[in-house]
Amino acid sequence: MTRRSALVANFQGIKARIEAACARAGRQASAVELLAVTKYAADADVSALIEAGVIKTAGDNKVQDAKAKWTSGALAQYRSKVTLHFIGHLQTNKAKAAVETFDWVDSVDSVKLAAELNRHAEAAGKTLPVMIQLKLNSSPTQSGVSPEAAGELLAAVRGMKNLSARGYMGIAPADGKPEELKAAFALAKKIYDRDFPQSGGTHLSLGMSGDYELAVEAGSTLPRIGSSLFA
Repeated sequence: MTRRSALVANFQGIKARIEAACARAGRQASAVELLAVTKYAADADVSALIEAGVIKTAGDNKVQDAKAKWTSGALAQYRSKVTLHFIGHLQTNKAKAAVETFDWVDSVDSVKLAAELNRHAEAAGKTLPVMIQLKLNSSPTQSGVSPEAAGELLAAVRGMKNLSARGYMGIAPADGKPEELKAAFALAKKIYDRDFPQSGGTHLSLGMSGDYELAVEAGSTLPRIGSSLFA
């Protein structure tokens, strides 16, 4: 088996698990899109999956590394073939580079950051799709806005003319038990349904390699998968 065929097999296996999770939840599998997390993946592996036509949405959490890879490095020739999401904690001093590099920013967690993104998007003459990151765990190092404050931050983002609010992103408790994960995902889904009742063009991005099946069962439309895909 070649590396490319192994990677495609990984993708197909994940897709089958997503489809099964959707079936258990009574959802349409077409409502779920896989976001390939490329931050630790070899460029050759990412290239192989793009060439195979299976990666259409990718995510990275380091602005400078992603900019180098996707604008002048090994993946630059594929940039037009993917929608690129920023999925990590974004410092305000990296907002300009993020606007220049990414199609979406999925981790807005403060009005200050939103305002910087809006300012640089305006200067670039673009409207930037953004998601608000919910803090779904108690880790002191985890970014995100508290569920109680999510609506207030969303209202502020919706008042910024060069940002387009497109949903919520959340990271579940690390090593959480299934019941903890289900509770965290259910809370995020409740907030998403409240604030985005018309879901066209929006996402609830929950789930990573270790918990994406539970996340999809709970309503995630954009699981972020890296290690399982590039194993």
